[in-house]
Parts: sequence; structure tokens; C-alpha cells
Amino acid sequence: MTQTLPEELTTAVGPQPDGVQIPMPPTFASVEEERRYRKQQLAAGFRLFGRFGFSEGVAGHITVRDPENPDWFWVNPFGMSFHHITASDLVLVDHDGNVLAGAAPVNRAAFVIHSAVHQARPDAIAAAHSHSVHGKAFSSLGIELDPITQDACAFYQDHGLYSDHRGVVNETEEGQRVGVALGTNKAVILQNHGLLTVGQSVAEAVWWFITMERSCQTQLLAMAAGTPKLIDHEVAVRNHAQVGNPFAGWFQAQPLFAQILRSEPDLLD
Repeated sequence: MTQTLPEELTTAVGPQPDGVQIPMPPTFASVEEERRYRKQQLAAGFRLFGRFGFSEGVAGHITVRDPENPDWFWVNPFGMSFHHITASDLVLVDHDGNVLAGAAPVNRAAFVIHSAVHQARPDAIAAAHSHSVHGKAFSSLGIELDPITQDACAFYQDHGLYSDHRGVVNETEEGQRVGVALGTNKAVILQNHGLLTVGQSVAEAVWWFITMERSCQTQLLAMAAGTPKLIDHEVAVRNHAQVGNPFAGWFQAQPLFAQILRSEPDLLD
């Protein structure tokens, strides 16, 4: 049986041997099954953030909407190491910051930022933010990423810049301004703060964060060495269409998620 591939993959996949299928996003028989999957993916995302060194004390958070109640979202317990988070540790909150399930407090900044992002972007299932080193360094420049590599083109004309840093985000109004700066894009650079990404799945949001952090590192290195040559607009647009679409984000995350699930299966508990 021939597999029908998404249009985004048709130019990237070579001949398929009989019986070999390209991994595709899962479907679910029940809300409970989808909730369990989303929570396990969220726990895996935190383990990956821990492995990549994206933790900075208690800062950083990834959220995913509850499949039954989209105005509620699951988030990490305040003060728990990314390296230790399991699916059962996650906390469910509503847009008013009320804890609906779980036995731990929630970082107020996580609530303020993510509730505003989820309200501003009904299409975003997940959002990711942390104080990664190169994201912080790049954010201090107050500029957007340039199309200097194929990978960076995933963000070409598809990320915003929030330049009104006022310290730790504790006010709902500031969270709303972050949502405005994000707009319809997949990411926003929070000046003097770090990066925030969104996606139609946990895997997609996490992948955009990882590759955006690396793109920040790459541009910082290139700028330190000289003046980077930019990819032409037409080529950057074409690259974005190929590597910057939601399916590409989900698909590129799959090796990392498979790796962390195999090496740290306790995260599923």
C-alpha cells in the first residue's frame, strides 16, 4: 500500500521500500488517550530542555492545551528540575491561573505569558519558553534573526520581536503585549529575556525552540567572525516553505523525542 505523504514531504523523501511507512502525527480514539499522549510529550519536552541545558534556576516553561478543555493548559510544577519531570507531575491551570489538577504551585510568569499566548493564538496547541544561553544573548541585541542558513530560514518573516522588557513578567497586560508581538508567527524574541515558540503540537513547539536557539548561536558566531552573507529573499521564502511548516517542525523533532523516550522512559509515569 502506497502511503500518501504531506505535500511538504514529497520533495524530501526518496523511494519507499514496500511496507515502510513515514511516521505521521498520531490520531486518538478518546480524549483520555489524547490527554495522556500530550502530557507524556510535554514531559519529554522538558527532559529535552534539561538535556540541552536550557534550564536557568526555576525559569522556563512549556505548556500544552488540554484536548477536552482548550482554555485549560498543562504546565510544569514551579521549582521542579526539567530533568525530573514526569507526566504525572504536570499541573493543569485555567486562564485565570487557578490550579485545576496537580499538587504543586505554578510559576506566575508561566501563567501570565502562556495564558496570553494561548488566548491570542487559538491555533497554537503548545508554547515553549526558557532562558537558554544563546537566546538570551541574541535577545539583548534587539534584532531579528537573519536568513544566513537553511535552518534559520524556518523563521524567515515568521518571528516577532518584543522590545518592551519590563522585568519579570508578572502582569497580565504585559503577557498580552507579548501575544501581540508574537502575532501569527511561530516565534517571538523577547528582548533582554529570551525566546518563545509555539506549535500545533508539543513536538513542533519544542523543535522550533531548539532550532531557534541554535540559529541564534550560529548568527552570534557569524557576526563575531565578520559580516554574514544573507540568503536571497526568494530562496529564503522557498526554504521557509520546506523547513518552516508545522509538519516539518513535528517531523524534525521525532528523532529527539524517540531518543529521550528510549533513554529516560520514566518520564512517561
